[in-house]
Amino acid sequence: MKIKMDIIDAFTSKPFQGNPAAVIITDDWLSEDKMQSIAFENNLSETAFAVAYNQNSYNIRWFSPFAEIAFCGHATLATAFVIFEKNPETQSVIFNAESVGDLMVGRKSDNSIEMNFPNREPELIVDIPIEIADGLSIQPSEVLINQQAYFAIYENESDVMFVTYDREKLVKLGPRDVVVSAMSTEHDFISRYFWPANGGDEDPVTGSIHTGLAPYWAKKLGKSVLNAYQASARGGKLHCEVKGDRVIISGKAVKYLEGFINL
Repeated sequence: MKIKMDIIDAFTSKPFQGNPAAVIITDDWLSEDKMQSIAFENNLSETAFAVAYNQNSYNIRWFSPFAEIAFCGHATLATAFVIFEKNPETQSVIFNAESVGDLMVGRKSDNSIEMNFPNREPELIVDIPIEIADGLSIQPSEVLINQQAYFAIYENESDVMFVTYDREKLVKLGPRDVVVSAMSTEHDFISRYFWPANGGDEDPVTGSIHTGLAPYWAKKLGKSVLNAYQASARGGKLHCEVKGDRVIISGKAVKYLEGFINL
């Protein structure tokens, strides 16, 4: 049996930048064992699997090489890119995921893709976990938390660029990951994302964490529309807009590869 697979670089307009995700769209779900095996074989931060259940409506699931992930932004963008490329007349799709409900995704006139996500604003914590104090080479000015990660906030952009982390320390924070962030001179804010607790090291671009970063910086900066940059080695640009209990995240994508898996 052959199954079509695409690999898309998300949150970038240039190949070899942004965050690569594999996309597999099938008529019916593969078994969980097969989906996990495919994700492990791909060895990308996420492989997205989607199954249509209505016109322009899909159930979606995301797998890292090691486990199913509750919520993934860049692989959602990548999946929408594949659908829009195959169906040029389609302007919007709905993805349904068990953990986050319906996600509205649409095309924009500048060829970017706009995703309507839940607002997951983090809350300030007073007692900073020792794993963060010991696990980051530069101490943050404050730490917040949401469902996905600890937010280590810095006063200086350079601290985000140069901070290093101790994998063995941060892995103890599981199931949460760690994002570091600061205001930026070129962008509204920058960030980096470390996820050893879920099987990786530094993620190239993390769409889902911006559902927490955007509300935080929107309040700090007094503006609802923000431009963000994730400062990994590959780098990625995100446009964010906070609208009440929703966060609109937009970005571009390019196709790197299309082919078939032999099962």
